[in-house]
Amino acid sequence: MAEKVVMPKMGATMESGTILRWFKEEGDQVVAGEPLLEILTDKISMELEAETSGILLKVYSGPDEVVPVHQVIAYIGEEGENIPDSPGSPTMKSLDSIPSQQEEGEQDLRLNLKDQGSIPNKLRRTPAARKLAQAKGIDLYLVKGSGANGRIHRKDVEAYIQAQQQVQVKATPLARKIAEEQQIDLTVVQGTGTNGKIVRQDVWKERQEIQELPAHDQIPSAKKRMKVEGIRKVIGQRMLQSTTTIPHVTIVTEVDMTRCKELRNELLAMIEKQTGCRLSYTEIFVKFVASALRRHPKLNATLKDDYVVFNPEVNIGLAVSIDEGLLVPVIKNADQKGLQALVEECKGLRSLALESRLKPDQLTGGTFTISNLGMYAIDAFTPIINPPESAILGVGRIGEKLVGISGQIELRPMVTLSLSFDHRIIDGAPAAAFLTDLKELLENPYQIMA
Repeated sequence: MAEKVVMPKMGATMESGTILRWFKEEGDQVVAGEPLLEILTDKISMELEAETSGILLKVYSGPDEVVPVHQVIAYIGEEGENIPDSPGSPTMKSLDSIPSQQEEGEQDLRLNLKDQGSIPNKLRRTPAARKLAQAKGIDLYLVKGSGANGRIHRKDVEAYIQAQQQVQVKATPLARKIAEEQQIDLTVVQGTGTNGKIVRQDVWKERQEIQELPAHDQIPSAKKRMKVEGIRKVIGQRMLQSTTTIPHVTIVTEVDMTRCKELRNELLAMIEKQTGCRLSYTEIFVKFVASALRRHPKLNATLKDDYVVFNPEVNIGLAVSIDEGLLVPVIKNADQKGLQALVEECKGLRSLALESRLKPDQLTGGTFTISNLGMYAIDAFTPIINPPESAILGVGRIGEKLVGISGQIELRPMVTLSLSFDHRIIDGAPAAAFLTDLKELLENPYQIMA
């Protein structure tokens, strides 16, 4: 019996997932345990493994499609098994019992060839190949299959279509040669030669257009394009949702980090010896933010419908920049952990994020987020709230400044903290009280040990 492949629910807040790509095509053999497709949740992209072996009989949703959790997205089974026409359709049919229009056309072709005294071998093709050929009106007997026993796959049909299009394209021999070497599809190139013929310069121009974006420290030599997709697309959607549905208010304060700097220097060697990792200011901020949140539960709350939900746990999300965008792994129960434990967990989560190996439960459950740009030449910024949380703290760089201390001007290590909060839940005074308490804790860090 054919087995369902469904969109999994990878977290309490996950309502849908986006399909990024399939590693298999319809009609391909699937082995249990091998990667079947890649999906994108609201937090992370991940590969889903096949739970059973067989033929990938049907794929209902393709790349970039958003699918509700628990909805059927495919079937795996034996060739010819009955499967529904659509994910929610009760109508069943056998792949081999009901001929499609394409199959009927193939039968007509076989009859015509029989009349001429030439009967071809039985046509072997995957359902995906048949579907594409039917949509494009292509005779599958004209397509050369690359599979076992000449079986035709979707990629074979696509190659046939491209080859036919190339034949119709007007291009000089040199332009065709360059296009082939650079793997450029001439059908998308705008010709500037006589009667629209594609010449060498047109191909080189297209090559420049489709090159990947350069590294951040390089200046592009020509116009570049990059499709907004995957994690980058999800980030954009979530940030748009946050800025258009949450009334943001941001307040800032400066903190004297003299004593925190002393505390770090005292603990640096000991923690590095025990963990193999250096204590950074990130872990110090996590520790004291978590402590302050215990005193100010509204900053650790969530707005759900018409209710403010006060979270019993203090789970701090840490914004981590990766090549594809931004991930926010979560330190659970951060207020109950010491600096040594925080160093191990924060460094471990950051490494997993950079390697794209975070698990879904490591990206969910956050109640408050810290975005630290202290490693850059940034003094202050306005962070955007990470829904469904009610607040986020932005941390700038620690730099020496002249400040007045008891009537004297001294050079002190100062940092600017920016707190963005949801004004539907939190008013200015409670937010200011939280930031004031946090400032007091950071300027007098030893009191947390009392």
